[in-house]
Order: sequence, then C-alpha cells, then structure tokens
Amino acid sequence: MAKRQIKLGAFIPTTSQHAAGWRHPQSRPQHHLSIDYAIELAKTAEKGLFDAYFLADGLSVNWSHGASKSKQSMGYSDKVVGFEPVTLFATISAVTKHIGFIATASTTYEDPYLLARKYASLDHISKGRAAWNVVTTISADTARNFGFTAHPDAKIRYERADEFIEVVQKLWDSWEDNAFLYDKESGQFFDADKVHEPLHTGKHFSVQGPLNVSRPPQGYPVIVQAGQSEDGRELAAKYAEVIFTAQQSLSDAQAFYRDVKTRLTKYGRHTDDLKIMPGVSVFVAKTEQEAQEKYQLLNSLIHPDVGLGLLSGLAGHIDLSKFDLDAPFPQLEEAEINFSSRQQMMIDIARKHNFSIRQLYEYIASARGHWTLIGTPEQVVDQLQNWFENEAADGFNVLPPSTPAGLDDFVNLIVPELQRRGLFRTAYEGTTLRENLGLKRPENQYVLARQASKAS
Repeated sequence: MAKRQIKLGAFIPTTSQHAAGWRHPQSRPQHHLSIDYAIELAKTAEKGLFDAYFLADGLSVNWSHGASKSKQSMGYSDKVVGFEPVTLFATISAVTKHIGFIATASTTYEDPYLLARKYASLDHISKGRAAWNVVTTISADTARNFGFTAHPDAKIRYERADEFIEVVQKLWDSWEDNAFLYDKESGQFFDADKVHEPLHTGKHFSVQGPLNVSRPPQGYPVIVQAGQSEDGRELAAKYAEVIFTAQQSLSDAQAFYRDVKTRLTKYGRHTDDLKIMPGVSVFVAKTEQEAQEKYQLLNSLIHPDVGLGLLSGLAGHIDLSKFDLDAPFPQLEEAEINFSSRQQMMIDIARKHNFSIRQLYEYIASARGHWTLIGTPEQVVDQLQNWFENEAADGFNVLPPSTPAGLDDFVNLIVPELQRRGLFRTAYEGTTLRENLGLKRPENQYVLARQASKAS
C-alpha cells in the first residue's frame, strides 16, 4: 500500500494573495490579465508538483477583499477583476501536462446544463484534469447583475446547490463510457442503448438532457467545496471530494476534520473519498529573521482603506472606519452580527490576541483568515507535518502571499523539505487529477442502476 502523502493545491491569483501583495517589488500587477503570466505561474506550480491550480471566482466586482469604490483607495484594490477561470484553464491545459485545474462556479447564478457542459469540455480538453469548486455565492451584489432584487438566503442557496449537483452528475452520466462506437463499416456512430436522458424534475430544476458532450475522462470532474457552516459541511459530506477550510489551530482543524469525515458514512462514502485541505499562507526564507522581514514588508504596504475594506468584507460589511485603528477591536452591535463562520473567526482572532483593528487586518491580510506560517523550511514543514500526521489535514491549499516571489519560495524551499521527509511526491502518480489526488473514478449511475435491476 502506497504511503500516505500530502496533497497540495496552489491558490494563485495573478495579483497575489496578501492584501498588499501586488505592491511587492517583484510583483507584476500590470500583467494580471496576461495569459503568458498566468501560464508562467501554472508552470511554476507544476514544477513544484502541485496537484492543482485553484482560482476563486465571483460574478460581481469584489469590493469586499480590500477594495474600495472611493477615488482615494481605488488604486489599492487587489481582486476587482480577473479571468473567468474555465476559459483560463482551458488555455493553460494546452501547455501543461500534469497539474489539475479547480475552477469556481456558482450554483445560485449558473445553470446546471451549461455548467455540466462547460466542465465536461474542460475535462476533455485537459485530458482529465478538471475540478469544479462549488460555491453558493455569498455576495449580495451579484443578485443585481442577474436582474434580481434580493439575494437568496443561505438555506435556500444550499438547498438549490444540493439539487444542482445532483442534476449535473446526471448530465455527466448521460453517455456511458463506451457509448460511442465510430463504426465506419456499419455506419453506427453510437449505441443508442447507452445514452440516457436524466429527465430530472425537482423543486428548483427541470432538465431533460442528455448532455451534448460525452462523459468526462474522469467520469466526473473532481467536486471541490469550501463551506464551513453546518449546511456547507453536510453538502461536502454528500458530494465533495476535496474541501478547502480555514483553520487557525491544530485543535480546531482536528475538530473540523473529524466532524466532516464522520458525516461521510451516512452517504455510503469512505473517509478516503474526501481530502480535507486547510488554507495556508507561507513566508519562508533560509533564516527566521529573513522570513519575518518578508512578512513585515508586505504588512507595511497595506493601505488603511484596504485593511478596513478587507475586515468589512470578512466580518460582514461592518463599518470599522468610525473607530480608532489602534484601539482594541470594538464590541459589535447586535445588528452587525451575522453569525457567519468567517465573521466569528475574525472576532475570535481579535479577542484571543487582544488585537487593535490595525493589528487584526495585518494578521489576516496574508490569507483572509487562513493559517499563516513564518519561518525556515524546517520550521514551516514541522508544522505542516504535525497537522498532516494528527488528523487535521490530508493536504493544504497554499496561498502564496505574493506572486511570483511567494510561489517561487514555496516551490524552491518548502517542496524539497517535504520530499526529503517523504511527505510529498517526487513525480506525479497519474495522468488525471483524480489519480494524483488518490480519488476513485465514479461509476456511471445509469449503468449501476441497470446492474442492480438485473441482479434483483
């Protein structure tokens, strides 16, 4: 049996992860819509043997991550525009061989048929390296871009997401793996008995099918999810094969790991069917002092408007500008509390460390509430190994604080140390994302139903 090893995702927007990462001397924000630059980053991640290149995405201008509409701070916004990820990854897949592609798409504002077609196409184009990061969309701004006056509440969004994924999987199974015969002699292009119309009718969707793309090489593109709420955890337990999570301590990460893994059994799934990958931002150098200097450099570049905008977005659109930046983080009014997991994390961090508003936004600027590690390769890997070997993580979603420098540092300093300890691959294991992640290929549900019918 192969030794269990760490899985790695690379979350690398072209404008960097840290709120001020684009201001790093080596960053190239002017190239954030350059396909050549995106390809360069992807090839660096593939050189580092990362499992996948991940991109978050939204359907509205994202003012909540350190951006502002005001003229004063417009120049400090770092995640306002970007590529549509499936389009980007289709291009990058043509010039890479192994790295997978995790593209985000919304179950609230997209259509199951179009999404199923888009991701099946990406899986064929990339020869089995596609993944769908399922989101329900938290931003209420998005509603106005689609002609809606109100954004659905979380309960409705997750209910819709559950049925959405069900429909998409039915569509991906429209064609059996060997449905296409291409028999020139008989003139038979496909076997009509091996094509299936989902004929789905539910609360939110009515979809006939079949899909007009053959079954993806992976069966299904890998399903990725990032919710930490109760509804998010349950959706992950039912469908997800990778889950991204934000945890600050070993004990919290272990509790999340145990909770989600335990839920799998009710859906007939094994614990190995889901890889849990907490986010981590790494500042690494040959000495601890150099690593700290890298961290302090980026924090010194955070414009206060950006820091406040970042906190407002993460903590539920709370206006903190009325408070002294260097005073303790304030008590929130009852009307400002939205009970989200990310807002509670912000409050907990501030209380635990007795942070001022400025200290809090500096603390979270590198990774938006994800784990941040600063030190030598040995110090960083010690902590990654501790989480990996103590039921807190199956791998990590790496958020380089700056690009390309932060990504280069991880590939050149952390990956060799992981390999030296036998914790990470020295070559890709397979040709598809599923194979590299150690995930099984799903059987076609219509084939399974036919087999069950014959057996009964």
